[in-house]
Amino acid sequence: MKVATAAEIRELDRRAIEDVGIPGAVLMENAGTKVLRVMQKRYAALKHRKVLIVCGKGNNGGDGLVLARHLFNRGVEVRVTLLADRHQLVGDAKLNFVIAAKMDIPIVEITSNEQLPAFRNLLPQADILVDAILGTGLNNAVKGLYKHIIESMNKSGKPIIAVDIPSGLSADSGAVPGSCIHADLTVTFAVPKRGLLLYPAANYVGQLEVVDIGIPVNLLDTSEIRVHVLEAATIKRSLIKRSPNTHKGTYGHVLVIAGSPGKAGAALMTGRSALRAGSGLVTLAIPKNLRVPLEIPTMEVMTAALPETHKGTVSIDAFDEIMRLAEDKRVLALGPGLSTHPSTVELVYALIRNIPLPMVIDADAINAIALNPDILLEAKAPLVLTPHPGEMARLVPNTQIQNNRIPVAQDTAHTYHVHLALKGARTLIASPSGNVFINPTGNPGMATAGSGDVLTGMIAGLISQNMIPIEATKTGVFLHGLAGDIVKEEKGDYGMIAGDILESIPYAIKRVHEL
Repeated sequence: MKVATAAEIRELDRRAIEDVGIPGAVLMENAGTKVLRVMQKRYAALKHRKVLIVCGKGNNGGDGLVLARHLFNRGVEVRVTLLADRHQLVGDAKLNFVIAAKMDIPIVEITSNEQLPAFRNLLPQADILVDAILGTGLNNAVKGLYKHIIESMNKSGKPIIAVDIPSGLSADSGAVPGSCIHADLTVTFAVPKRGLLLYPAANYVGQLEVVDIGIPVNLLDTSEIRVHVLEAATIKRSLIKRSPNTHKGTYGHVLVIAGSPGKAGAALMTGRSALRAGSGLVTLAIPKNLRVPLEIPTMEVMTAALPETHKGTVSIDAFDEIMRLAEDKRVLALGPGLSTHPSTVELVYALIRNIPLPMVIDADAINAIALNPDILLEAKAPLVLTPHPGEMARLVPNTQIQNNRIPVAQDTAHTYHVHLALKGARTLIASPSGNVFINPTGNPGMATAGSGDVLTGMIAGLISQNMIPIEATKTGVFLHGLAGDIVKEEKGDYGMIAGDILESIPYAIKRVHEL
């Protein structure tokens, strides 16, 4: 599903109205009636509820006035508060105000702070509040009357339904610059807006419902929107269907180069996750001092001992041995627990320049690349990078990562010709072509040591099964989050560890397959 900016949704509306000839009043009518349907589904006894709809002077307020009319026609006790003088209304919003007024729907105009007590007196009388104050055009913090209205609604304790977007939220960045409606339910039109899916704004959205208001599908298909949200049905289509007539070699062999003294677990986690994601074989290439300690716990994973530095980290002297090991492999996972010893950094650069296999790069390998990002342009094969925000900040310094996650991911993937998974709440997957995918799965319990190593192994395991890197990255990120969600369902999100996520990978794959 596509995810739009405010400008992109305005352009869709314009094309629907001007190019196709759909009147704006029709789109507004559809919007209001679709909000009604969602409310009817959520509140079984809606007819017996009292609804207060708070409208601004723009089209968002017009949507609220359409909703008021349809609620009124169904016998619901509805009242409208208009945060403007009626003479300020124009276009379709004005049209729907006139209709509502002629139907004798109670409408109170609130235009100054002096009228706030009157507004606050209305709140206890309502069972449900509807926010139709501000639409997608907001860029700055709300001030004055709107600020006080929003804060009063939030303090009321009443359930709030936001029309299209909670008022006060940035539709584009996910920022919350000031006071913002804290909705229980948001009904958004045509496609989700970026700010509804990105944090911190996503905290204010509540349950998100996306409804069709009649924007022609061919306009959506031909739009320049480059951001999408991952969906389980799409992930299902990417998963390899297993044939009975196969063997372990069918599903590929992953080479993992990882680990250093004190960080052997990162290497082990990566290797086992590749197997859990479906790879047929995994070889863990580690500093020779770790081989004996890891022989027993690795069990299903093969090991190879590599030359090491005096600090016990993998040395540049391991290059020839790694090139030999790579000859019969399909993918290389590089970085978890590797260290940033100068000799190890030199090895990372040599592998990027020479390995002819797709590579999944994480952790200390990303930290090594951050010292010389242009090394990425010398790669022999596709690269997948999986940085967390801290690693990303080292890779692209002097950039506000968290406030600009989508453009930063987009620019980095394009500049360095890599596939990028920018981890965090709502992990982003960016491709060199400029497409970005927002992952909806996952939970705070996954903020735990080793979780990223599990993701690295999963993506590598999927590539080993001949999945192309961008599809493997999207699929791996989605399943990784879903595995964490399955753990949360069973254990909660306190005390979740990476091993829990790892063991839930097959259940996540099974759940998607069974959709």
